[in-house]
Amino acid sequence: LLGSFRERTDDARRAEDALLFIHDQKSAVRMQSVIDGLVSLTDSLDRYRLGLSASQIPASLDALRSAAREEYEHAAAGRSTVAELISQQRTRPAIASVDSALGASATTLRNSTRQRVADATNETLNAERLVAGALPIALLLALAIGIWLMRSISRPVYELERGMHAIAEGDLRYQLALAPNSATEFGRLAASYQKMASQLADLERLRAEFVGVASHELKTPINVIIGYLELLQEGIYGALTPKQKEILYTIGKQANGLTRLVKRLLDISRFEASGGKLEVRRVDLQRLLKTLESSFSVLAMQRDIAFSVEHGVGLPSKVYWDEDRINEVLGNLVSNAFKFTPRGGRVALSVAPVDGNVVITVADTGAGISSEQLPHIFDKFYQADNQAQAASKGTGLGLAIAKEIVDAHAGQTTVESVVGEGTTFVVTLPTDAPGVKRRPEPTPPEHAPEAEDGG
Repeated sequence: LLGSFRERTDDARRAEDALLFIHDQKSAVRMQSVIDGLVSLTDSLDRYRLGLSASQIPASLDALRSAAREEYEHAAAGRSTVAELISQQRTRPAIASVDSALGASATTLRNSTRQRVADATNETLNAERLVAGALPIALLLALAIGIWLMRSISRPVYELERGMHAIAEGDLRYQLALAPNSATEFGRLAASYQKMASQLADLERLRAEFVGVASHELKTPINVIIGYLELLQEGIYGALTPKQKEILYTIGKQANGLTRLVKRLLDISRFEASGGKLEVRRVDLQRLLKTLESSFSVLAMQRDIAFSVEHGVGLPSKVYWDEDRINEVLGNLVSNAFKFTPRGGRVALSVAPVDGNVVITVADTGAGISSEQLPHIFDKFYQADNQAQAASKGTGLGLAIAKEIVDAHAGQTTVESVVGEGTTFVVTLPTDAPGVKRRPEPTPPEHAPEAEDGG
């Protein structure tokens, strides 16, 4: 636009020269046409709001129009001297004023453009700084929201997973650290879990009671059968042939095995039906170990097996356990060791204090258990495939009972074994079974665990 304005201004100078020297009608019309064109461009220039410089142009054009008209009139009338004077004093200064105003407007426009560019640049930089400062905050906020969402979802899921794992492991008393309610999905899941665990616990208790009742009812007919077998073997009902004696021996052996099985079933069903309750009282640990040693010494001599009991330094003189149950555990473990150890082998029982606990180790040089079967030996009725090396067949309940008793004392049972080299059981017991009320009863008289099959 400013370029067009300058071209028209130059046209006005040339038209003014023609008006002064030619001063015909055509020159006058041309001059008026140029001036009209400048007026039109001035209207367009007003939209840019260039201030005082742009507002001077219309006044200069009005002066130019008036001076050009008078200059033409005097030139056409032959008064060239007057016409030239008007040109020098009014017409050309008016054109120069327009030109000067254009220059000032151009400068104003350039300055305004520079300022707008600078403002836009500053705005862009400010926006970039704002974005740069807000981005870390937004990322931290997003991270915090993500962590909160993850925890609010993962914690209940993890707690439910722990509960289901506890149930799978047989711990039906596990309580979720998640409040059951109907307000949230996780609350409803927790309520469903507790209902399921309660129903499973009831079923397990009924099962244990049923097994206990059934086992108890089996004892009487089995005892009757064994009694009549003994009478037959003694010849009370007449002489027996060698074949009959062999058959009666086989029947008696199976009946005795059935008796042991019923006894084990009664033991485990009573323990489970009572919820694993213990009769905790003060126990003389040295007396317990000496009784155990004397009980199995005879069996060791009979089977030609070296048997040793090692008392560690610093053992507590008194512990608080269910003595009958711990007697049962140790009897099972030592009996198993003798059962799978051949003549000339060794069975060692060692007891030592470790970090406030009592660690009992039973090691033998027997048949050993394969690594594939080792994780299952505490399962009820599970028997490893080393029974062929056993001195007598087991029931598959002894180790299951032992582990439950140790667990009820808040203890731990572990096992290591190498086929052909032997097996080592380690029982870790606290000196005082936690969470169990003590019974202030006198220590019962010495009694020994049964040296029988504990499998």
